[in-house]
Amino acid sequence: MPPIQDHPDRYAMVNELHARPAAKITAPATATFLAIKPPRFAAKRSRGDDRAHLLALLERHGAVHPAPDATHFSTDMGRYHMKWESHTEFVTYTTFEQGLTDRPFDPSSFDVYPADWLADAPGNRLTSIIMRVEVMPDNPDDMIDKMLDWFVPESLAASSVLDGVGVIASDFRIDAAGHIRMALFVKKGTGGRRVGRIVQRMCEIETYKTISMLGLLRARGMSPQMGALDDELTRLTRAMNDGGSKSEETLEQLLRISSELENMVVESSFRFGATGAYEALVHQRIEVLREARFNGRQTLNEFMMRRFDPAMRTVKSAEARLAKMAERAMRAGQLLSTRVDVERSAQNQELLASMDKRADLQLRLQHTVEGLSVVAISYYAVNLVAYLVMPFAEPAGVSKPVAMAVLAPLVVLGVWGMVRRIRAKFE
Repeated sequence: MPPIQDHPDRYAMVNELHARPAAKITAPATATFLAIKPPRFAAKRSRGDDRAHLLALLERHGAVHPAPDATHFSTDMGRYHMKWESHTEFVTYTTFEQGLTDRPFDPSSFDVYPADWLADAPGNRLTSIIMRVEVMPDNPDDMIDKMLDWFVPESLAASSVLDGVGVIASDFRIDAAGHIRMALFVKKGTGGRRVGRIVQRMCEIETYKTISMLGLLRARGMSPQMGALDDELTRLTRAMNDGGSKSEETLEQLLRISSELENMVVESSFRFGATGAYEALVHQRIEVLREARFNGRQTLNEFMMRRFDPAMRTVKSAEARLAKMAERAMRAGQLLSTRVDVERSAQNQELLASMDKRADLQLRLQHTVEGLSVVAISYYAVNLVAYLVMPFAEPAGVSKPVAMAVLAPLVVLGVWGMVRRIRAKFE
């Protein structure tokens, strides 16, 4: 094949598909999982702080460091194998240790994360999990007894996964130590990669489920404000048909409501959008497990359908309600703005009619003033002309009154003609 230039990101794009392989876990084993998320602006957080926190843990255990721009990393830390991943809003730490604690779900399993290191985390705990991976006993009743002893029966979800390769169980409740408990029973001889994939899927389901619930909290927090704005918007819409209301004042109030709704849309759009994406991931991760009912217990899919899906529908309902309210406010504002424009147009027409009337009066007054000015100018002009004519008129036997009587009409006509020419020139 002749040489050809590769796309600069070709290898990066291909390698991304293989960037997060599942860990290799051999039963029996204990897995711990920790997700850390800043309380605000998590998507814009400093990735340098995440890396510094990771390096602090690695140095505690004398482990190697990742590449400077790594977004995922796995290494051995003494008797533990640790996997770190950086996501859009959070980072996750997963550790695996061969063997089981004598006490099921012993909080000491989390000793891999030092207390002072946890206190310095660049965020808060989103979720933490202790997972117990055991070999499936020959008698299924032994698994049932353990599940009923480890979990709250009312909330217990258990199912056979991957065509009977394993049985998963959890009640998705926080125990006294602050962790979510999960159990996985796998057939003897199941490959470590397959076990690792099941563990990874279970941790992802819990993580995405938890972060999805942030959308529900946002929807509940917005509900009182949305209710108040909805009532006010309804009142203003009805007031538009009230002849006694002032359109401009109503329009100002509608614009204020529209601005508040738009701010709410902007502030919640990322969270609601992320909630929808995380919800889809939860259902996708459950689907790939290929669940089958185990001992009549509810499956993970049924658990989510009864307890998780209603919360997601609430989020979608709040998002749709907010969008519809913003559209209502915009339409009402547009209608009222049109009404204000019509009213202003009518006012302008009245103003123009009043201005025409005043102009007509001014024109009449101007004509009157012009007539008076002709008389006044003619009076002084007749006297001036008389002074010029009398020296010649008296020798001819014409008296002054007669001369002025003759001159007056001529001067008046002359002045009147001059004023008309001046007015015609300016008009």
